Amino acid sequence: MGGFSLWHILIFAIILLLLFGGNRFSAMMGDVAKGLKSFKKGMSEDDEPKREPPRIEDRPIDVRPEPPRAADPAAPPPPADDQSRS
Repeated sequence: MGGFSLWHILIFAIILLLLFGGNRFSAMMGDVAKGLKSFKKGMSEDDEPKREPPRIEDRPIDVRPEPPRAADPAAPPPPADDQSRS
């Protein structure tokens, strides 16, 4: 009880064929098959081995801090404070 029997499925298939017609129904199934094929192709492309990452050169990396830079002489002086301090 509650499940579909063979008769239910056959009646449903006959109703679908009457509504959509044989040609339209087969065209829809062809589109579904093309979609499944492209989906499987896309999934198989993900399984291909990835390319090896580029090699890092074996020379050491310079991690010394840069020396402090002198103040830029062309820079304008900071604005004067207009508030009087007492």
